[in-house]
Amino acid sequence: MFHVGTAAIFGSLNGFRLGLQLLNISHNKLTGTIPSSLAKLTELESLDLSQNLLSGQIPGQLTQLTFLSILNVSHNRLTGRIPQGNQFDTFENSSYDGNLGLCGVPLSKSCINSLTSPPPPPIFQGHDLEFPRGIYWMVIALGYGSGLVVGLVIGTTLTRRYHEWFVDTFGWGKKFQKKKKKSKGRRT
Repeated sequence: MFHVGTAAIFGSLNGFRLGLQLLNISHNKLTGTIPSSLAKLTELESLDLSQNLLSGQIPGQLTQLTFLSILNVSHNRLTGRIPQGNQFDTFENSSYDGNLGLCGVPLSKSCINSLTSPPPPPIFQGHDLEFPRGIYWMVIALGYGSGLVVGLVIGTTLTRRYHEWFVDTFGWGKKFQKKKKKSKGRRT
């Protein structure tokens, strides 16, 4: 699995400090911590870092982003107290979903004290265990195929062993006998 560190991505943003309003680098399996240098993107209005492998705390410096109206850091491995102040007071729970180690407002999980952070989330989270779509279809096809084969084998075995019972129960023999008698009667 290829992991990209946050330093490599955010280090290249230095030339874009002025005027950058939207930054979406979700679903990239980024590792490391959220750099406090993002606070230098003073005109940033939307920041989406969701569905990555980011860990550590949310930098308090990000509260300096006074134009920030959308924040999404959900489904990472973030821990500690959520920063408060300015725009951070307006973000909802969904901005932080899937980070079991986060605490504080707006979450219902309160922080015990500011010196100790909650234990880190488990190593395995849902997005670590994802399979490519082709594998799901392969499993489905194998299930249907093996079910069809088993059904045919059982059906054939039962109809061979209990042929007379099937004929008597479902009336196949009666229908054929009536047709044979009618057709024989017409020929004479």
